[in-house]
Amino acid sequence: MILVTTTPSIDGYVITNYRGIVFGEVVAGVNMFKDIGASFRNMFGGRSQGYEEELTNARNEAIAEMQQRAEALGAQAVVGVDIDYEVLGADGSMLMVTASGTAVNIARQG
Repeated sequence: MILVTTTPSIDGYVITNYRGIVFGEVVAGVNMFKDIGASFRNMFGGRSQGYEEELTNARNEAIAEMQQRAEALGAQAVVGVDIDYEVLGADGSMLMVTASGTAVNIARQG
């Protein structure tokens, strides 16, 4: 399993080699019924569980894809990870989640 962190380093480890920048991108369509439920929540207040689940799933998929690309480069970790969200499409019905970071090799310190 590839270690993923938002920090530029990993406690107890030293970076021995930089493999390059890796990305994971996911574009997901938002279900019409979730849109209807969200519009009711916008009027009456509350959280949109459907949208939250979509965000969580898309984020997890983007991170997993980034890990796979790092592994293909021979890396053991990804540091400096950043996750971005963007709404796409003329009607805003698509969600894009991008995870990016630097694939590295690491060794235990000391």
